[in-house]
Amino acid sequence: MKLDVIKLDGGKAGSIDLDEALFGLEPRADILHRVVRWQRNNAQAGTHKVKTRREVSYSTKKIYRQKGTGGARHGARSAPIFRGGGIYKGPTPRSHGHELTKKFRKLGLRHALSAKAKAGALVIIDDAMSDGKTSALAKQVKSLGWKRALIIDGATVNENFLQAARNIEGLDILPTMGANVYDILKRDTLVITKAGLEALEARLK
Repeated sequence: MKLDVIKLDGGKAGSIDLDEALFGLEPRADILHRVVRWQRNNAQAGTHKVKTRREVSYSTKKIYRQKGTGGARHGARSAPIFRGGGIYKGPTPRSHGHELTKKFRKLGLRHALSAKAKAGALVIIDDAMSDGKTSALAKQVKSLGWKRALIIDGATVNENFLQAARNIEGLDILPTMGANVYDILKRDTLVITKAGLEALEARLK
């Protein structure tokens, strides 16, 4: 699979052969769904908490006498049936994460890359370098038509480029190790540098 390589100023920088094992798969929604669900569940804080009967602030004094009232027998207002009482079997802090094998996670990333390539939303650029000026980079991004784009660079991201892109709405930059299925799928355009492409191929072998 061959794709043109461009520069940030829109000029051409040759072409490149893409690995069919990464960009030529038929995307499967079930695989992508499982990996995205694993990502989002691991990201969930799980800090939800309610107070149980022993944790609410109430007197433990018996609220009325045991017999003769015509009502049910109660010992304290902290019982779950009373307003302001403790909650019975409510949520407690826990992890929502679950296991997913490394092999399957790599497969999901390959399918996400292939989905972008099949949709024609994959762009390969020569490099991601900048002088650190947001206005100059914003003009380049606008001329290229990137509204919601994810840029994947090599092992590290150029500091000046990162600084220039920080205040551009809809533009995200990640190093290769940060590339993930959720971020790739939620952006309209996937932009990969030549260094990022080599690192991705090495990571997903």
